[in-house]
Amino acid sequence: MKVIFIVPAGDVRRTKVYRAGNNLYGHTNSVTGPLILGHILKDAGHKVEVYEELYTDLDFSALKDADVYCLYTMTSNAPRAYFLADKLRRETKAGVIIGGMHATVRPEEAAEHADHVVVGEAETVIRDVVEGKLSDRIVHASCVMNLDEIPFPDYSLLKTPCDTANVMASRGCPFCCSFCTTSRMFHPYRRRSVDSVIKELRYYKTLGFKYMNFEDDNFTADRERVKEICNRMIAENLIFKETFFFGRTDLAKDEEMLSLLEQAHLNRVLVGIESLNQESLDLIKKHQSIADIENCAKALRRHKIRLIASLVLGIDTDGPEDIRRGVDFAKKINAYQLQPAIMTPFPGTAVYEQLEKEQRMVTQDWSVFDMMNVTFIPKKMSAWELQQEFLRAIRHFYTLPSSLKIAKTFGINFGLRRFGLALIIQIGVLGINLLSAFKKDTYLYKLRHLNSNQKQKRHHNWHHRNRAILGG
Repeated sequence: MKVIFIVPAGDVRRTKVYRAGNNLYGHTNSVTGPLILGHILKDAGHKVEVYEELYTDLDFSALKDADVYCLYTMTSNAPRAYFLADKLRRETKAGVIIGGMHATVRPEEAAEHADHVVVGEAETVIRDVVEGKLSDRIVHASCVMNLDEIPFPDYSLLKTPCDTANVMASRGCPFCCSFCTTSRMFHPYRRRSVDSVIKELRYYKTLGFKYMNFEDDNFTADRERVKEICNRMIAENLIFKETFFFGRTDLAKDEEMLSLLEQAHLNRVLVGIESLNQESLDLIKKHQSIADIENCAKALRRHKIRLIASLVLGIDTDGPEDIRRGVDFAKKINAYQLQPAIMTPFPGTAVYEQLEKEQRMVTQDWSVFDMMNVTFIPKKMSAWELQQEFLRAIRHFYTLPSSLKIAKTFGINFGLRRFGLALIIQIGVLGINLLSAFKKDTYLYKLRHLNSNQKQKRHHNWHHRNRAILGG
């Protein structure tokens, strides 16, 4: 059979402006899940192709010869996945399977658009579902405990651009931040053997990849294991031009590990700073202090590891001044990039359950659950004020003059990338503000006028109540 995997992208992410900014922010890569599942099906004798909508428009008229379509969902791309699933079921005779993070926590919703929905990690069931050996509408996959048994992602199946190899040396995270989505899909925390990780890196070297990402949610969680991986990379010259990883501020406590990370050229890291308000860090169960954040920034700078500072905007105990202090801190420590993420109540998380209970959700339109749009009512500001703080954060961090500082610190090529990214962001923020002010059919317009609508509604209720009291 011919099986086509599609990773959909929402409307905003398919625009030319977003794609241009995304390419300047990092390098093209692919979600690993479909490439692993495709490898399993390929070994079983099926013809497999994998497509990512994020980087290029797909010609669906040329993709209608498949026997089975598999669509991968995250929350923000779920509406697009459902649209494509309905279209494919309507226009072809092929079967449609939906899986991924969002489908795992909303299987009944996804089942309205698919022949089968896979809940959880699909490696153990994908072949049986595709070949029709499992007939259940919703298929619950068992957790893969021995990750060494899973084949590597097969990049020969990918038909859309990709210049970066992704390695998942572990699944899950030993921590459990209240807003994090990891535990929805990958639980418990599991690790591959170092030998398996090194074998995969050798494979990517033979394929000619110059860039590599460790996609672990917390690559430095096990420091001794990180040291072993780095030592092996150095000894076998498995060094890439740029290697990205996710870490926590506690990585600064191990100087030996930092030195090995530098030598192995793991030179770009995203660290969850989240907030410069200790009360907020404690509220989201981050298990770190302001001193930890400051020490981490110094340590990374000392070892020439570029820091992507991640902030969560909209924590209940944070006001606008806390958000701005976080942005100023990122500028002060000369962070290479800032990744402000509006706290988003993804289904299945503790934050979602809390906000639902408190009736503070303002939408169930999954397409805006992308960490760039406000989807709830904050405690210390209005929803639109929080949206404005997000726009202010990226506008004030990614300035055109900052590209000169980046060029001086990291090199001319990085400076030019920053200049292009800053230009796109400044234009984009202007465009967003115009849309929110005048285009009534957009979510941003509705969000901007949410407060005034609520005030009008309260005034309307007050007026009618007093008319009744006065006998009007």
